[in-house]
Amino acid sequence: MRFPVVLTIDEDGKYTAEVPVIPGCISCGDTKNEALQNVKDAIRLCLKSQREEGWQLPKRYSIEHVEVVAA
Repeated sequence: MRFPVVLTIDEDGKYTAEVPVIPGCISCGDTKNEALQNVKDAIRLCLKSQREEGWQLPKRYSIEHVEVVAA
């Protein structure tokens, strides 16, 4: 399975990886590759919880970008 992952970098240069289609599925790492590897483990745990608790992943989704002008 393939999932979209949003990567952000904090002020210390650490990476956070979040899976927007799985609420609460987030991990981090010192490098981009480490964060991506760690989020794979988080996804596996979330999918295990999904099976145990019976909640569903979205069947379809799209990733869009929106532009917002600051007030």
